[in-house]
Amino acid sequence: MTDSGTYDYIIAGAGSAGCVLAYRLGEDPSLKILVLEAGGSERSIFVEMPAALSIPMNTRRFNWGMRTEPEPALDGREVNLPRGRGLGGSSSINGMCWVRGNPMDYELWEALGAEGWRWSNVLPYFRRLESVEGGGPLRGKDGPVKIKRGPERNPLYHAFVEAGVQAGYARSANMNERQHEGFGPMEMNIGQGRRMSAARAYLRPAMARGNVRVVTGATVDRVLFEGTRATGIAYAVGGETFHAKARRDIILSAGSIMSPVILKRSGIGPAAELREHGIPVLHDAPGVGENLMDHLELYVQMACRQPVTLFPTQSLWGKAKIGLEWLLTRDGLGATNHFESGGHIRSRAGIVYPDIQYHFLPLAISYDGKSLASGHGFQVHVGTKRSKSRGWVRLRDADPASLPRVRFNYMSHPDDWLEFRACIRLTREIFAQPAFAPYIGPEWAPGEDASDDHALDAFIRQKVESAYHPCGTCRMGSDAASVTTPDGRVRGVEGLRVVDVSLMPQATAGDLNAPTLALAERMADLIRGRHLPEAEGAALLADPDWATRQRSPAITRDYATDRQTLAQALLAQPLLANTKGQIPGGA
Repeated sequence: MTDSGTYDYIIAGAGSAGCVLAYRLGEDPSLKILVLEAGGSERSIFVEMPAALSIPMNTRRFNWGMRTEPEPALDGREVNLPRGRGLGGSSSINGMCWVRGNPMDYELWEALGAEGWRWSNVLPYFRRLESVEGGGPLRGKDGPVKIKRGPERNPLYHAFVEAGVQAGYARSANMNERQHEGFGPMEMNIGQGRRMSAARAYLRPAMARGNVRVVTGATVDRVLFEGTRATGIAYAVGGETFHAKARRDIILSAGSIMSPVILKRSGIGPAAELREHGIPVLHDAPGVGENLMDHLELYVQMACRQPVTLFPTQSLWGKAKIGLEWLLTRDGLGATNHFESGGHIRSRAGIVYPDIQYHFLPLAISYDGKSLASGHGFQVHVGTKRSKSRGWVRLRDADPASLPRVRFNYMSHPDDWLEFRACIRLTREIFAQPAFAPYIGPEWAPGEDASDDHALDAFIRQKVESAYHPCGTCRMGSDAASVTTPDGRVRGVEGLRVVDVSLMPQATAGDLNAPTLALAERMADLIRGRHLPEAEGAALLADPDWATRQRSPAITRDYATDRQTLAQALLAQPLLANTKGQIPGGA
């Protein structure tokens, strides 16, 4: 292998977390940093233009093009699994929905063993990374990532929020402020009309300093060790193999799919799997590649009786007009992701904080943009946030050019079926409120004939799909079974860390990109041996009667002074009893 030099830090992956690390660690001009990325440049009009999000998401230049193994509970369907490939990673192809998650997500992380990751410790890092248009007492104003609300000019955005309130749920002035639960406006990481990817916000400025070297088209093979200490990394570019050395740490930031794969090729993983592929076992770590979780979602689509939807914009002329306006002004319908209102609710009584999320869209279309309704319609993307199903990422073989085998075991837990039926039925109730009366037409999907459990389950089995939020495969924790410690160190070896979404012990209640950036911001400080002070006024709000009711117009109980009680409640979330016979294949 050709020697490509010695660096202080080597970062494998220029996705969301890797870009943050390059920027923050590179703030010290005395440090020399190497970033290896399998993909290429993110620079493209289709990446930059927010409304064009479905194009890079479905283009092999920017997407690994993965699919799951056949999913047993979905009749053997292989589910699409877009993963970003190129500078910025999935932040260059995602939907740009900016959702911090519920503050209780981070309390749950700590209760599950990720010590130090409570909300009051994480909030300062959200504030450090954000530059929020309009600001707010808990928001950042000078960070690298520009955040804005949509213009909400379409009346259907407001109808959705009002309908949620009429159905008995809380109104949230901003789901990223004190109160996450309820219905309200959504934010997006867009600045000056352009996608605010991690590459734009972090990596490009880091490269401009001169002490961060980025190599694109670099396929990482494995971490190199002397004994149990990581000392370098092996990678290939254009058929030529290289190795680079690290004076400090090797950091894997290749995401929830690729980081465990690199660990396994490096000899860290389940011993039997490694031996099956002829890989010498350096450290038997059964948890590597396990605990895989995701957010699933489906669409509830309605016909609209008034011509107020985005349907006319989907013609060739409509798209051309939007594109031309955006090119000339960086404004208009091209400068938004069109997810401008949404909601977070609980599926049933006994749930402390929301486990269902809504993204409202004033158009009836599939997420990949390939399936458009034949007339005016609207939809919500609705799905559960804390599925109990768990999957895995496993090697196909030892070849670094091979994509891994991925199975989420979607819908394999009985509660998943109960919660997704609730998603549909609660959505129908919201659409039936007076706020939608001037607009609502027939239900297109699932369709008005799909009313009993059997019909709903058939629809779910056929139509549910990934929201593209895989995480958890290198779980951080304080227990010996965790893959990494709460500061990202890989157990059983030295000089090797993982910093990306694979660390999450539980998916957050919302889109994962914002939490991933905050995680990487905090990890960058932990690597440097420091920490921002805990935040003051970090409220932990819940419905005071969450144990006995599913919805409330007032989310007023603050657990910030009683975190021990909250932790106990979070760890005791109920599994519903008496489900026998209701769940296909369930016990």
